[in-house]
Amino acid sequence: MTRERSWGVLAVACLAQLLVVLDSSVVNIALPQIARALSIDDRDVQWVASGYTVAFAAALLAGARAADTRGIRGVFLFGVSLFVAASVVGGLAPTGWVLVAARVVQGLAAAVVSPATFTLLTVTYAEGPLRTRAVAVWTAVSVAGGGIGNIVGGALTEYVSWRSVLLINLPIGIVLLISAHRYLDVRRVGTEAHRPGLDIIGAAFGALALGASTVAVTRLGAGGPQALPLSTAVLAVAGSIGFVLRLRRSAAPLIPLRLFADRTVVAGNLLTLLTGAVFQIPIWLYLTFQMQQRLQLSPLQAAVGFLPLTTALVVVGIGVTPRLMRRCPSHLVAAAGATLAAAGLLGLAAASNSQGYFAAVGLPAILIGLGGGLLNTPLATAVTSGVTNSDAGAASGLMNTSKQFGGAMGLALLTIVAGLTDFRFAYSAMAAAMALTAACSVVFLRTPSSKVRY
Repeated sequence: MTRERSWGVLAVACLAQLLVVLDSSVVNIALPQIARALSIDDRDVQWVASGYTVAFAAALLAGARAADTRGIRGVFLFGVSLFVAASVVGGLAPTGWVLVAARVVQGLAAAVVSPATFTLLTVTYAEGPLRTRAVAVWTAVSVAGGGIGNIVGGALTEYVSWRSVLLINLPIGIVLLISAHRYLDVRRVGTEAHRPGLDIIGAAFGALALGASTVAVTRLGAGGPQALPLSTAVLAVAGSIGFVLRLRRSAAPLIPLRLFADRTVVAGNLLTLLTGAVFQIPIWLYLTFQMQQRLQLSPLQAAVGFLPLTTALVVVGIGVTPRLMRRCPSHLVAAAGATLAAAGLLGLAAASNSQGYFAAVGLPAILIGLGGGLLNTPLATAVTSGVTNSDAGAASGLMNTSKQFGGAMGLALLTIVAGLTDFRFAYSAMAAAMALTAACSVVFLRTPSSKVRY
């Protein structure tokens, strides 16, 4: 592979992942304007955000396995095209429910695109320094995307229109499709004769389990146990049981059972779920509320207030972590990152809002960003360590599912016990999760090859 094509694949994968992550947070700041413009009540407007996340979570495993069974390039192009089309429909939506429907389709498309981006990296770069560097860039984009989405959403909503938050995806998508046609030559994973099939029944059970579970934890977070409909809980349990039984009996399961035989892959996914409970949704949401409610910052000022966190995440994730992983065992890099993040979260819990933005938010956020930049790349490489190309999509989908569901579960549990106003307790709980991640990284991510000198 030429150097140009190698960088081209990385650029396409990262831009597509950024597009997907941005749209999970970019509409949050615009929700009040959307509610007024389309006459949506406060209860229903949340589905503009939730419709995307629920559909995304529900279809992730099926979307990931599609890359293994139908070919990465074709699946990726289809997913991006559908995502852009849904963005245009949403941006031009005349009513609230058209917008919600468009966001659901966006989420389904994102479930195809996101795992395909990571699969592109695992099949393009062999295990070693190049893959570590590529994964580091992809991970930094993924984690920092929440903060970038807040900044972009705040600026577009304040200076243009809420519709531009969705319509901005059109020019980005066009550039992405042109670049993908040029640089992506990965046609299929495996040979035509031995290509696995897509288990439709397993995909349906998986979508039911993940979709109902995501709705359940979202409702729990919004109103506590009394807000959870019994039917949703029953669907989540039934879907989960059906999915597990199908995995055991299917000739071509949605998640190959051999992935669960690898301790590093299993541990990496469990720690990704735990890390997602902090970095995927909660930290961005709680900081948003703290900056706007306690520090009295405007939406745009609060969005800009994420810059220390996002900058530290990106700079450390791209510039420091790959080099450090060449010299140190990856499980120790992950543990150090989780420890730094825990220290930053404790700093947020201990700070007083009367100290002003820099002391109350800025400095602790830098520590959290430094820790997240060190933590996420070792976890992302762990979940694909030793995975064959034929299972790359499934491994990517499992990682993304762990991350998404971890974020939803973390937010639900935090809002049940702390609400959205008890910042000290919420940050302390997140710090405890990071401390547990640090300890488990040392114990369970240690492998004979965890330190490799290149």
